[in-house]
Amino acid sequence: MEQLKTHPTIGACGLDCGLCPRYYTVGTSRCPGCGGPGFADKHPSCSFITCCVKKRGLEVCGQCPEFPCRKFKSEGEYLRAEALSSYPPPGKMLSNLRFVEEKGIEEFARRQERRIGLLETMIEGYDDGRSRSFFCRAAALLGPDALETSLDEARKAMEAGGSPMGDAAGRAKLLRRILTAAARTEGIELTGKKG
Repeated sequence: MEQLKTHPTIGACGLDCGLCPRYYTVGTSRCPGCGGPGFADKHPSCSFITCCVKKRGLEVCGQCPEFPCRKFKSEGEYLRAEALSSYPPPGKMLSNLRFVEEKGIEEFARRQERRIGLLETMIEGYDDGRSRSFFCRAAALLGPDALETSLDEARKAMEAGGSPMGDAAGRAKLLRRILTAAARTEGIELTGKKG
């Protein structure tokens, strides 16, 4: 299976593919990320891949001199779409691409790798089988420092309780509570529901 891009964790359209629950799914419903091996089987008609990657040889649209083109909606439309979906948060697409436009793909990839590492820690140590989407959303919307602080707080709380491991449901509940509180201090809603 052909890999179309160097960075499949970064969507050509600006989505955080490496922070998506489907990227971490095991089995046939797993997404290989944007332009990853087998991408065409999952997303055969992605217009962003066709234009950005295949026609122009770029990783993401933020590298294109025509960005933002008519393929993109307004920032407000992406934010309204985000209010209706649990993941991925489309409200970050344009800001991700603007970051790439200003600071380059390698700098964005470095920043995203930190988030991915923190997300993988959450999934490996705290997922109860039902919290993966929540952790992915938190990794996409909270800053890396807030994620790191939340993980440290959860670890310390478990150690103070005398059980460094605890059960999966208890670990998930603890980290979800800590992440929710961190998000609220920044005015972020992690459930994907408004109100």
